[in-house]
Amino acid sequence: MSETPYYISLKEAINIAHKSPLSIETEQVSLDEAHGRILATDLFSKVNDPPFDNSAMDGFAVRFEDTNEAPTTLSVVATSQAAASDDTISISTGEAVQIMTGAPLPKGADAIIPIEACTVDGDSVTLNQPSKPNFIRRCGENIKQGVVGLKEGSHLSPQSISMCATMGYDQIPVVKKLKIGIISTGDELKSPGETLSFGEIYESNSYGLSGLVKALGHIPIRYPSVVDSIDDLRRQFDQASSECDIFLTSGGVSMGEWDFVRKLMEEEGNIAFWRVRLRPGSPPLFGHWNETPMFGLPGNPVSSHVVFRMLVTPYLRRSLGTSFPIDRIVHAKLLTDVRSTNDCLTLRRVTLRSTREGFLAEQPKHQGSGNIDSLSSADGLTLLQPGQSGKTGEWIEVLLL
Repeated sequence: MSETPYYISLKEAINIAHKSPLSIETEQVSLDEAHGRILATDLFSKVNDPPFDNSAMDGFAVRFEDTNEAPTTLSVVATSQAAASDDTISISTGEAVQIMTGAPLPKGADAIIPIEACTVDGDSVTLNQPSKPNFIRRCGENIKQGVVGLKEGSHLSPQSISMCATMGYDQIPVVKKLKIGIISTGDELKSPGETLSFGEIYESNSYGLSGLVKALGHIPIRYPSVVDSIDDLRRQFDQASSECDIFLTSGGVSMGEWDFVRKLMEEEGNIAFWRVRLRPGSPPLFGHWNETPMFGLPGNPVSSHVVFRMLVTPYLRRSLGTSFPIDRIVHAKLLTDVRSTNDCLTLRRVTLRSTREGFLAEQPKHQGSGNIDSLSSADGLTLLQPGQSGKTGEWIEVLLL
């Protein structure tokens, strides 16, 4: 075990973890399979978009110099439709072409009059308003061939997938999903649905952590909870490290006699840091077991969730070379006092209400780190810096959940 400070800041913890990034693999997937994935390389557009000058409106293609006064009557000489294969359509003085949205612009035309501004009478059309050189989509105005349309590390949202298709891709390279193991520890834990005896509680952390992993686009592997036994814990660590890219534990990282995760990592693993200035969630650790990265998270459900968001998420984000998920932070005015600390980043659970003046935040429930109800009903976490007052009326930063 390497020597580490008794407590370190969140920034220091993140920087230490980033010295041991995950090994990342890539794979090719179809667009239908790419939603929510992370792009592995820059994507250059294979085409101009649009590939030709075309109309942005249903109406008539005209010459601007013929139609800068209204009313003006022109002869309709042709019709241009979307997907038209005839590129010989053209107009000259006194002529117009009926045109559909997306249809190629006829040669000689440099303006479009919307259909609602026209009166059609047989083979002639009267323009009821002067034309403007508008409503034309120019070739390549959205993106030109050879230009980067999406950068490496982009999160492939629905709009990004549409962009891939527009650029001509049916398959794209993405970061391979990580397998992330999740191990809860403690003699008192029972699976939901089982009958509880006195002193037992339902194990919930692995389900919440599994949801957080899925939200990041990866594959959670929930292992059965482990009793407080060094031998059982070692066996589970060996299995998780052989099957997963990284694994998380919940519980057993504090200073108690039965905190076996910390003890096992101290004696047989490699700890990079232990204890971070976070409240709640101060006793997390990071290290390696059989060269596989692992985070030891606190056992209290709120603490495990907070530490995942504040430590595990940025670690995965940087390892994958992406900005996803972007931390959504808003400013809010406190309607109630929120207890802060002098030496820790304090993350209390608050509800938010939007007003014309901005967000209003209040803390409606007690903030014990074992009170998962206070988290499930919250809208965000306060980002109270060490020494910040947290008094009613203060404007603070809130991380949206």
